[in-house]
Amino acid sequence: MKFFVACAKGLEYLLADELVALGAEKSTAALAGANAEGEPGAAYRAVMYSRLASRVLWPLAEFDCANENDLYQGVHAIDWNEHLAPEGTLSVDAHVSGPALTHERYAAQRTKDAIVDRMRAANGTRPSVDTEAPDLRISLVVRKGRAIVSIDIGGGSLHRRGWRQSQGEAPLKENLAAAMLVRGGWQKIYAEGGALLDPMCGSGTLLIEGALMAADVAPGLHRLKGTLPTRWKQFDEDLWSGIEAQARQRAETGLAALQPVFFGADVDPASLHSAVANADRAGIAELIRFDRAPVSALKAPGAARGLVVCNPPYNARLAADAALYRELGDALRSAVPDWRAVLLCGSDELAQASGLRAAKRYAFFNGALECALVVCDPVQPPARPPREAKPLSEGAQMVANRLRKNLKHLKSWREREGVFAWRAYDADLPEYSAAVDVYIEDGGEARTFVHVQEYEAPATIPEADSRRRFGELLDAVREVFSVPTEQVSIKTRARGKGGSKYGQMDKRGELVPVREGQARLLVNLYDYLDTGLFLDHRPVRLRIGREARGKRMLNLFAYTGAASVQAAVGGARSTTSVDLSGTYLEWAAKNLALNAAGGSSHQLVQADVMAWLAADRGQYDLIFCDPPTFSNSARAQDFDTQADHVRLLRACCSRLAPDGLLLFSNNFRRFKLDEAAIAEFATCTEISPRTIDPDFERNPRIHRCWELRRV
Repeated sequence: MKFFVACAKGLEYLLADELVALGAEKSTAALAGANAEGEPGAAYRAVMYSRLASRVLWPLAEFDCANENDLYQGVHAIDWNEHLAPEGTLSVDAHVSGPALTHERYAAQRTKDAIVDRMRAANGTRPSVDTEAPDLRISLVVRKGRAIVSIDIGGGSLHRRGWRQSQGEAPLKENLAAAMLVRGGWQKIYAEGGALLDPMCGSGTLLIEGALMAADVAPGLHRLKGTLPTRWKQFDEDLWSGIEAQARQRAETGLAALQPVFFGADVDPASLHSAVANADRAGIAELIRFDRAPVSALKAPGAARGLVVCNPPYNARLAADAALYRELGDALRSAVPDWRAVLLCGSDELAQASGLRAAKRYAFFNGALECALVVCDPVQPPARPPREAKPLSEGAQMVANRLRKNLKHLKSWREREGVFAWRAYDADLPEYSAAVDVYIEDGGEARTFVHVQEYEAPATIPEADSRRRFGELLDAVREVFSVPTEQVSIKTRARGKGGSKYGQMDKRGELVPVREGQARLLVNLYDYLDTGLFLDHRPVRLRIGREARGKRMLNLFAYTGAASVQAAVGGARSTTSVDLSGTYLEWAAKNLALNAAGGSSHQLVQADVMAWLAADRGQYDLIFCDPPTFSNSARAQDFDTQADHVRLLRACCSRLAPDGLLLFSNNFRRFKLDEAAIAEFATCTEISPRTIDPDFERNPRIHRCWELRRV
């Protein structure tokens, strides 16, 4: 079965790994959660053991939902007598986006109405609403015209552990605390005899979570206190009882062996009182030492090795003081220079104010507030020889300013749409003519890669000027993105026989997975001129994913199969990918395998597209055709998009099902569609503006795109 586990933004990759460790057969990170597959016990164990999840959702139905009537009908179609007793209680949590349904409370109300009406018609009685402790908590998600109705089998937010009743002014949720500990490698440090220190401990959340993690105490034990997480009629109580019994045994064993290596300090007596009370409710008060002391008085706890975890004040309720961050950094360097430190800071600027050198940085979201999680290992790294800082030249500073402006402009769009590979700069300043693309790794350490590709300069520009300007652009890139040198890929021109050309590419063979919508796609940033993913076609590929459910999809000039992957992930009945290159088709196979899409339903065909179309007799509901401007391969007839596009599109339409859709695109800037010739066999509508995302809005003719349907 498939289920969805929600979490705070920034924890998705950690959660996916945790779910696999809990027995899921497969788990992939998604926006604010992870999609998981496995037997029901995997979902039940997530409810009991997950330290990172906020909800575990068991899907009941998914349907098209363009308006409130679709919502009511779709929910009403579910047989709710199979899930809830007629006299039971329910609550609906709704999350909606899109132009039709904009009010979450109203969507929840209509969902409740549909359930109540269905059950009253069947039983003569109806369930009632209980928002605090319902028998059945229902989740509704409506996004991009699709609704998903699920049972919240955890019975509510899993971040509530049950032991925290006293809290400070700006408490950190327990699942975020757990994520900080995971990023810091706390369990390994504890196993090696290390200690845990929070010099600004507040109500003790980080220390208590760390102690229970070290003792292997499942979060569900304190939260549920022996009760069922849900009174859903389909809930397997026997399966749950076995999981609960095992969790209790593990907790007893872990608590008996837990060592008193937990140290906290704070200047606020009320916070310390809350910390002691919380630790007492968690059953570990005698194992944590709390002291009233300022950061400046921090002393080493006595352990040679350990982990510092700290959530310094930074939000609107607690004023962020850069001086306090500097004081914290100085105290840690003095007291525990050889330890590892994990700090959740309100911004990169505050993290830098600490004066600590971050070995790794992660984006975390504390509620709606984006924070910077930095890992320093060790707190005081070995001294390096001083190096004179090289200020940016005037030109490099201009490029850096433009890069920062672009990143700020694109930020809200990227977060809203979940974009992890995008164009950050596209020759915005004509003298600095290059494309700068950003790729964020999906999984692992979520590394950020920057891909820089120089455009060919006019022959009138001296080679020395081109080299100088490109060097200044690279200086700006390194300044703005601050990523290791090995994570910056540079494609530059070299003078050679016959004029300017791109030089020898690398041979690293490194494929990096990146996320696009619900799909994962492999890019090679070093070995080829192109990375394997045309970023400008992102909107077209995502549309294919949305429209592919149950359809036969044909991908011509398939390249690395990204469009086929989106169709497969979107539920296509079949995909057929045709390309002449064996290298690209092998790449496409890896992309499909990465998304668990393989077998006879997803065919890869190495052939000349025109010859294959002439021989094929299949029918396809959805065709994507994105030919190169020109091809003169020795293994096929020459192809010219301008000269041959009518012949190509006629052949495509001959393979199109009666109600099918052909999406035709190309990036030849002087291309002119022969509308009169095409009108003989298809209707044609240009949709180019709708296929350009904000990161390419400065270059709207990066490609052109049309919809074609058979006459």
